[in-house]
Amino acid sequence: MQNEILWAIMLLCNFLCIMAIYYRFGKIGLFAWVPVATILANIQVVMLVRLFGMEVTLGNILYAGGYLVTDILAENYGKEDAKKAVYLGFFSMIAMTIIMQVAIHFTPSSAGIELFDGVKGVFALMPRLAIASLLAYLISQQHDIWAYEFWRYRFQDRKYIWIRNNASTMVSQLLDSFIFTVVAFYGVFPLPVLWEVFIGTYLIKFLVAICDTPFIYLGEYLKRMGKIQE
Repeated sequence: MQNEILWAIMLLCNFLCIMAIYYRFGKIGLFAWVPVATILANIQVVMLVRLFGMEVTLGNILYAGGYLVTDILAENYGKEDAKKAVYLGFFSMIAMTIIMQVAIHFTPSSAGIELFDGVKGVFALMPRLAIASLLAYLISQQHDIWAYEFWRYRFQDRKYIWIRNNASTMVSQLLDSFIFTVVAFYGVFPLPVLWEVFIGTYLIKFLVAICDTPFIYLGEYLKRMGKIQE
């Protein structure tokens, strides 16, 4: 159960960091969080772990947390600001990939070769992972923004935030998990492992989506009560 406990701690830390940066800096804080989460998620995505008896990529918490950010922006500021956050995340992935691909081709000093090789081992996988992440991120996040507006039009009352949040996020995460798993890992892992990674990753993201519901209500409440420092 150690992995599951650590997962729960990281999940809570992720949500609390999002709310803290939103409370202190407003929507600018949410914009700033997106590149941080995107870069960390792309590093963690190479880490396969067992959670709840399934093989999953560790980056799913930070990826899933991105939907909370865009949903808060869509709820409190509108879809255009949510789209800006998506484009910031998209740009940060491109910038990180290009810069780190140059960095890992330096010749390391003899004193630091072990550490250099460790970093290189992570970022050498980045081009394929970056393509997978870019496709999955852009398509799923654009769908999430569209779907949030779609469900908000049909369930406009504040008490229905949970419907538009979960209905948009859960389908978007299905797209994200499928696109990323196929593009990133097809041919790398046997099909049974690939299928397990896809199902496991989506189920974990599904769980994250359920857990983030109180936090989008909190974000809406803080904004409505004028407690956000813009």
